[in-house]
Amino acid sequence: MPNKQSLPELLEELAAAKTEKVKLAITDIDGVLRGKIISFDKFRSIAEKGFGFCDVVFGWDAQDQAYDNGAFTGWHTGYPDAVAVVDISTLRRVPWEDGLAFFLADFKGSEVCPRSLLKKVIGSAAELGYSAVFSQEFEWFNFRAGSQVEIFEDLQPLSQGMFGYSILRASQNSDYFHALFDGLKRFDVPLEGLHTETGPGVYEAAIVYADVLEAADRAVLFKSGVKEIASHRGILPTFMAKISETLPGCSGHVHQSLWSADGSANLFYDGGSPTGMSTLMESYIAGQLYCLPHVLPMYAPTVNSYKRLVEGAWAPTTPTWAIDNRTTALRALPGGPSSTRLETRVVGSDANPYLAMAACLATGLYGIRNRMKLTVPPTKGSGYADKSRGILPRNLWEATWAMKESAVAKELFGEGFVDHFVRTREWEWRQFAQVVTNWELKRYLEII
Repeated sequence: MPNKQSLPELLEELAAAKTEKVKLAITDIDGVLRGKIISFDKFRSIAEKGFGFCDVVFGWDAQDQAYDNGAFTGWHTGYPDAVAVVDISTLRRVPWEDGLAFFLADFKGSEVCPRSLLKKVIGSAAELGYSAVFSQEFEWFNFRAGSQVEIFEDLQPLSQGMFGYSILRASQNSDYFHALFDGLKRFDVPLEGLHTETGPGVYEAAIVYADVLEAADRAVLFKSGVKEIASHRGILPTFMAKISETLPGCSGHVHQSLWSADGSANLFYDGGSPTGMSTLMESYIAGQLYCLPHVLPMYAPTVNSYKRLVEGAWAPTTPTWAIDNRTTALRALPGGPSSTRLETRVVGSDANPYLAMAACLATGLYGIRNRMKLTVPPTKGSGYADKSRGILPRNLWEATWAMKESAVAKELFGEGFVDHFVRTREWEWRQFAQVVTNWELKRYLEII
């Protein structure tokens, strides 16, 4: 749960516990935590006013290669410090680091900071009288860590075979399995469930729902926490969207609902409706459907993301919706007053949770603000076959250009964010486009 202490109370508690150091982290555009450990004396001096943190974290990619097309920061700005502000409500103790105090921070007034962007969208929801309750679930592969490997075939999966929901496989790796469940709970990232998915060494976890900012914090810290827990056990987890063309991809589905401002009523539920869904929920769905092609890179941000979004691979390829249908982009789940929600299934495990949740919430609110009606009929049967509204962009280049040209995206997130974000995705595509792949060598080397 979020820390409710005031800053003086927090500092007094940390001092009484003889705290010597504190870990701080911000999240970059790719959803990667970047941070440092500082002394408690330093933390005391910056906890209220913030601290300088080099803005290069928004000027380079996941491999620390500086963008050559950036406008927000770059060689032309000299990569100055930006002011990062500690969010004391995010206090956690890292169980696998002797209870080290940990806080998240974000960049004050930044147009491009993912956590700040989500907070801006949350403000829009609050202005309309809504509180948003979200959660994310992740699928990911686990391998035995060894020497550096270059190709998938060299990786040894934690378990063998296609064995989803396997009690046997979970028991065979029970030390790791329970370390994840128990360690993440102590890290204030509680799980609703954890099980094996279909595929060698694949796990799936559902994180307990919370208000949307806390849900995004939990999702970011889940991915980082899994990697840290695994590393102590000689295990390499990966949240790539698609590790092999012969195996299913890895999702990061986002579950969401809107509640009254005081949190007393789920506004997506209507017991008098034939479907159990309120007209508000229908407008929210309509907004997401309409906006989906305009914001797809926020759900599918990498070149690899689009290898997952293929027919028959448990990931959507069309802008479709239905009730409890796992082949559509949006899966409506009407239930009781507490459980009625929408699941956005486009999101991959490689997405930045702050950006994915910001996109879900902002596009849903777009439908509500514009009083959109859900005129698109629910898909019957396979969403792959329902091409009545076309298909989703097929690769990162197509998706990025659609977002770059979109007035809707700029309306939702601001021109500053959209400009920066699409530049980073254009960079990502160019890095891939210039690489000669193994597939090309195998196909063309001898015969062409």
